Amino acid sequence: MSKVRVNCFSISFDGFGAGPDQSLDQPLGAGGMDLHKWFIPTNAFQKTHGSGDGTTGVDDDFAERGMDGLGAWILGRNMFGPIRGDWPDDEWKGWWGENPPYHVPVFVLTHHPRESIQMEGGTVFHFVTDGIHAALERAREAAGGRDIRIGGGAATIRQYLQAGLIDELHIAISPVVLGSGESLFAGIDLLKLGYKCTDHASTPGAMHLVLMKE
Repeated sequence: MSKVRVNCFSISFDGFGAGPDQSLDQPLGAGGMDLHKWFIPTNAFQKTHGSGDGTTGVDDDFAERGMDGLGAWILGRNMFGPIRGDWPDDEWKGWWGENPPYHVPVFVLTHHPRESIQMEGGTVFHFVTDGIHAALERAREAAGGRDIRIGGGAATIRQYLQAGLIDELHIAISPVVLGSGESLFAGIDLLKLGYKCTDHASTPGAMHLVLMKE
């Protein structure tokens, strides 16, 4: 059966996956972009979003692994865009332009219905209003035996962790202090949930930790 994974989710040294004051101009909040300094230079990122000629090594290896074997994604609504409440229209189609980097079905958790959006490159955004279990069921069906990646944000990952639904969790701890924002692990007992660290590696940009359920 397919695995449910979190990959390349960056947090600060003090445990925040985004900074305070998230907005259209600051999607990751104040200081949040600094969490991804390890990721942006990598070849995996640059071949999708940049020049196509990035760095190789440990950071790039983790970035590449994060995209391997995926058949579907699940995102919280904040990861799709800054709009809150009812959708005012169908104009907003995500942060990524006409060809988002997913290239598979993406299931967006929301309380407000919206028609699915077909994008270039195989990405289709589906909007799920009946909770995390329904989104996972639809993602499994769409993935066709391939893995499902929970893309974030922190609140969405927390919900899936607390429900015991994540099989593998890769966290990149960046050497950044945010002070406040979206905490990933506050109030979560990973040991009681059955997770243990199975792999780790450090680079100048991040400490990479992989946790799996026993």
